[in-house]
Amino acid sequence: MSAVAVIAGREVLAGVRNRWMLAATLLLGALALILAFVGSSPVGAVDATRLSITVVSLSSLSVFLVPLIGLLVSYDTLVGEIERGTMPLLMTCPVTRWRVVLGKFAGQVAILAVATVAGFGIAALVAGLGEGGGPEAWGAFGTMLGASILLGAAFIALGTLFSAVVAERGTAAGISAAAWLVFVVLFDMALLAILVADEGHAVSGELFRVLLLLNPTDVYRMLTLAGSETVGALSGMAGVSAEAAFGHGVLLPVMLLWIAAPLALAGLLFGRKEL
Repeated sequence: MSAVAVIAGREVLAGVRNRWMLAATLLLGALALILAFVGSSPVGAVDATRLSITVVSLSSLSVFLVPLIGLLVSYDTLVGEIERGTMPLLMTCPVTRWRVVLGKFAGQVAILAVATVAGFGIAALVAGLGEGGGPEAWGAFGTMLGASILLGAAFIALGTLFSAVVAERGTAAGISAAAWLVFVVLFDMALLAILVADEGHAVSGELFRVLLLLNPTDVYRMLTLAGSETVGALSGMAGVSAEAAFGHGVLLPVMLLWIAAPLALAGLLFGRKEL
């Protein structure tokens, strides 16, 4: 078995022992079920299935919660072991530092993926029973589920990068909290403020499209909500999709870049870090 797989398995076992996987699954599952039951009420007023409405609700939940879980899982992945004195012991084994980073990342993504699939899957089954779902709705749910895992992986990569840069867990936690606030809350507020103040003079439609790609949560929204006509209409993203003119052929590579770039930089910096 490769060193990456061994380290990834070690991370998963640590997540099970620390009840990270259970806590994340219960949190996502409970909130998803609430949204599934509450979201089924407007079905009679609009031409949409319960599952389509649930997909829109779960997408909004994912934007806030999945990045937070990803950062909480990963912010001390490297610096925490250095502070506890277990990283030098791990490095006595015949394993390179980039394999340590990759193995820890893979294990944490596995934890988040299991929690996301289990938590959201239960809500989808409840919402999609009987006439509650359809092929398009189930396809939109699958897209949302995959995009949610990619979004979590992007923030796990960012958390790993923060953990490789700093020397203390408290600093990594503070940076992670600031990153969540910027990407999830402040970025879109700032972009909206710029658009309102500019009145379309300096910020053209093309520049606006590029700016959306600078935030992984916006890439996630376009991936999830613009892929289905019904879901896009329910979420109000149909018009955004037409204006953004980005298909999955562009959005998916950009999301993968949001994962690969921080992870590669984390491996580079951790390789030069004194333990």
